[in-house]
This record gives sequence, C-alpha cells and structure tokens, in this order.
Amino acid sequence: MEKEQALKILTDLIAIKSDNDHESKVADYLTDLFAGYPVKIERVTYAPGRDNLVVTMGDHGPLLGFSGHEDVVSSGDAANWTYPPFQATIHDGKIYGRGTCDMKSGLAAMVVAMLDLLNSGKKLPGRLRLLASVGEETGEYGAAQLTKEGYADDLDGLIIGESSNFNVRVTHKGIIDYYVTSKGVCVHSSTPEAGKNAIMPLVAFAQKAQKLMDSHQKKDPILGSLTHVISQIQGGTQINSVPDNAWLSGNIRTTPLYPNKQIMHELEGIIAELNQQGAELSIRYSFPEVPLPSQAETSLAKFASQVVKDELHRESNFVAGTGATDASEYIQADNDFPIIILGPAPEETAHQPNENIPVADYLAGCELYQKLAWRFWKEYKEK
Repeated sequence: MEKEQALKILTDLIAIKSDNDHESKVADYLTDLFAGYPVKIERVTYAPGRDNLVVTMGDHGPLLGFSGHEDVVSSGDAANWTYPPFQATIHDGKIYGRGTCDMKSGLAAMVVAMLDLLNSGKKLPGRLRLLASVGEETGEYGAAQLTKEGYADDLDGLIIGESSNFNVRVTHKGIIDYYVTSKGVCVHSSTPEAGKNAIMPLVAFAQKAQKLMDSHQKKDPILGSLTHVISQIQGGTQINSVPDNAWLSGNIRTTPLYPNKQIMHELEGIIAELNQQGAELSIRYSFPEVPLPSQAETSLAKFASQVVKDELHRESNFVAGTGATDASEYIQADNDFPIIILGPAPEETAHQPNENIPVADYLAGCELYQKLAWRFWKEYKEK
C-alpha cells in the first residue's frame, strides 16, 4: 500500500470521535475498507452505536488473531492541546491526535497489513482474524463479549496492537476496581448516639483492607508486587448531621501469585466481618480483569521479538505491563493459545494531550504485522 493511503487510514480513524462511545462509526469505516474482498465481516453489537467488528480472511490453515480496540479516552480540555485532538495533524515527522498511541495506530496498521495481504495476489497458507472491540478503556467489555460468543475459541495465536514501542509485552497485571457502600441513620450531630454513622465502618474497612493487601509480600518475578489504593471516599450531606450514607472505591493491581478470585474473596470476608459487628456494608466490582500469565516461553513471543530485530532493525525486548488489556478477556477463551501485546506506538503520550506517534513508526508497524503473519503461518506448520 502506498504511504499516503496507509496514513489516510490512520488519520481517518483519528477523526472519528470514539471517546468512550460511538465505536460503530469506526466499525462502519473499517467495514467499508474491506468491502469487496473475500473476507467474512461480522458486526457484534454491544449496545446501540457500539459495534464490535470481526473480519476473518482465509479459509484454511492456522488462524492468527489481530486485536485492537475502537474506543479512545476522552480528550479532556481542548485548551491543553496544541493540535485538535480529533483532527489528525502531521507535524515534524509525527502524527498528533487522540488515539495515535492508544491505539488507533496499532489498529490501523493491522488493517493495512490485512489489506496488503489481500492485495498481494499470493496464496496465503493461513488465516487472519481482526477483532476490533468496544469499551476497552472502560472495562474490556467488548473483548469480554467476543470471548463469550466464541470468536477467540479457534485462534492459534493472538497479537494485540497496544502501544509497546516494538517491545513484546508478555505479561501484565490484572485489575480489581471495587466500590463499598455503607448505610447508617441520619440524626443531628448533637445527638450522635441516636443515629448510626455510615462513615466509620468505611474507615474500618479501609484500614483492614490496606493492612491485608500490604501483607501480600510475595513478588512476581516480572510484575513485582500487588498494589492497592483507596482512591475515593465520600459520605454525608452536611457538617452538623450524622451521615446516613457513604461510599469508597479502591483499585487493586493483581498478579498471578494473588489471583483476582482470592483477593475478591478476602475483601468480601472483611465486609462480612464488619457486618457481623453491626455495619451495613456492601461491595460491588466494576469489570475486574485477570492478570495475563507470562507468555515469555511461547514461540509467538520469541519469534515476534526476532522479527522486529531482523526485519525492522529495531530493539525489541520482553516487557511487563502494569495496566490490563483485552488480553485479560481473551485469555479466558475455551482454547489455550499464546497472546502477546506488540504495537508500533510509544507509550509515553498515551492518554495525554498532544498524543502522537512518529510517522516512521506507524509505517513500520504496517510492515511488521504482515511479516508476523507470514512468520506465524510458517512456524505453526513446522510444529
């Protein structure tokens, strides 16, 4: 594909305002790109205006998955941007705009690679499937839906195009976002004995939870320690009333040494203990994501790093991530296949004003995904 055409695909995607919603517009655009080709196109609706897109090419041979999400985070205050966030700007060898790093550059590069393979006229020894998901930034629920509906069950390997600066991310932590609510009885603050302060059980919960999480001292050799942060707390209506409601939220980054189920069971144990003492606490979770076990020993991770070095002449190391990706969902498919995170974008400006990617890096990513597909098909046949 000509450089200008490859760049247009990325700049067109950036111009689609899919911040935490409206992913169907991205799916529409990608559907049009694949129209007329011998591919299977499936729209998987999550909610009105929010469509996942699955594009499968080929009819035989090993199946490699390309994964990218269609949503981006909010651009925030436009005054903090030098260039319009949803109008791609190329300046001084870089493309600026919301999603250039996270992760429309990876998604666009995968699409370009697939189109180039379709246009090559070569007989392909394997298959490719694009999994373009909704809602990654707010909970990976598009990938969860695709996994539940079986779109990952027949994969032989999966590459997620999140920003990694050409390094191969082989593992990452999981996430538990939780909310604890507390009920009390509101009375005048001059007679607190007649009421029930909803804040105090939350304080007790926070102390117990932090102490317990701090006691988990075992370190994953790659990911390090589990982390826990009480991130929000709120309660009451005014200073001279005993609060009858309060809530707090917490964020935990889990490792395989302390699985999500164990940690959630421990939090629920604290809730039960305090409720036995008279509290009225309840806990809920927001899209918990499991850790990605290390993929460092998989052939996919090893040859992917080698392809970057040999074909692109760039450094490529195995790295770990502290944040979750759609891998947390796809790893739960009814099939055991390797998953790596490998993208062309640098991670430094993701979620920031003036998010950008060097033009040369994006174009190298387009080339990389083609070469990875060929190498995957070759490696798989030689097993």
